[in-house]
Amino acid sequence: MRDIAFLVYPGYSLMALAIVAGFEVANSIVDPQPYDLHYVSETGGPIKTSAGLILQTERFTDKPFDTLVVGGATYVAPSTPGLIAFVRDAPKRHRRIAAVCTGAFVLAEAGLLDGRRATTHWMHARDLQRAYPKAHLDEDRIFINDGPIWTSAGMTAGVDLGLALIENDLGPELAKEIARKLVVYHRRRGGQSQFSTLLELSPKSDRIQAALAYARDNLHKPLTVPDLAEAARLSPRQFSRAFHAETGQSPAKAIERLRVESARNLMEQSRHPIDVVARQTGFSDRDHMRRAFLRAFGQPPQVLRRTARLESIDIPEAAEQRALAAG
Repeated sequence: MRDIAFLVYPGYSLMALAIVAGFEVANSIVDPQPYDLHYVSETGGPIKTSAGLILQTERFTDKPFDTLVVGGATYVAPSTPGLIAFVRDAPKRHRRIAAVCTGAFVLAEAGLLDGRRATTHWMHARDLQRAYPKAHLDEDRIFINDGPIWTSAGMTAGVDLGLALIENDLGPELAKEIARKLVVYHRRRGGQSQFSTLLELSPKSDRIQAALAYARDNLHKPLTVPDLAEAARLSPRQFSRAFHAETGQSPAKAIERLRVESARNLMEQSRHPIDVVARQTGFSDRDHMRRAFLRAFGQPPQVLRRTARLESIDIPEAAEQRALAAG
C-alpha cells in the first residue's frame, strides 16, 4: 500500500482536494486497496480552508510517505518557515512530490523547482517565473512531470495529475477505468491556452467580444484593424481605442496570441507540416511563426511538438525516452 500525504495549510483551497477523487476511486475498485490517504499540516488538528470547511489533519513529522501532494491556496501568500523547511527536506523522505495549482509556489519557495520544468495556473505562471527565475515554467501544460516533481495547472487539473500519478503506479488500464468512473478524460488533449487567452482578455462590451470571436474563427485571414472594426461595427479608430481600453493590449498583440496558441494546439495534436500550420493560423510563413513561438513560449514549434509527443506516450516509456535523449 502506498501512503499519500496531502499537505494543507490555512487558506488552502477546497478545490485543491479534487486530486483526491482518483485515489478514492482506486481504493473502491482495487482489492487490496492500493492507497492510504493522509492529511498533514504544520500544526496538526483542524485547518480551515478558504471555503470555510474544516479539515482534520495530522501534524507532519519526518515520517516518510510514498507521495507528498501540496495543494494550492485561493490567494498566493508566503509560506511559514516551518512549512518551507518541511517541503525543502521532502525529497529525502518521499518518492514523489506533487503540487496542484498554486502549490507550485510552495515548491518554488523551498527550491524544489530550481532547474526543473513545472507549470501552475496560467493566471499565476508569469508571476511564479518572475519570482523564481531558476524554474522553467511552461504555462500551457495541464500537468508536468520532471523527475520526482509533478505539477499541475488549475485546481481541476489536479484530477488530471492524480490520474497520471495513478497510471504511474498501477498502469494505464486502471487509470482509464477510474477516468470513466469520474466522467473525465483519461488524458486531456491541449493545454491551458485553449481556455486562457479569451478569458484573460475578458472584454466587457459585446462589440469587442464579437471582434475577438470573429478573429478566433478566421485566424487564417489577414485580420487587419479595419476587418476587426467592421466585425465590431466601429470605425477603425474607435475600435483600436476601445480594444486597448477593455483588454489592455493592442489588436495586433492579441491576434498574435490567438494565432500562436491555435498553432501550438495544431502542432501538438496533428501531424500537419509546419508550413501548413503556419498557413492555417494566419502566419505569413514558418519563420514568422517560429519567431512568434519564441516570443510566447521561449521554444520553437518543433521542440514543443516533440515534447508533446513524448508526454502522450505511456509515462514509463516517456521517461525512458527522455532519459535516453538526455544521455
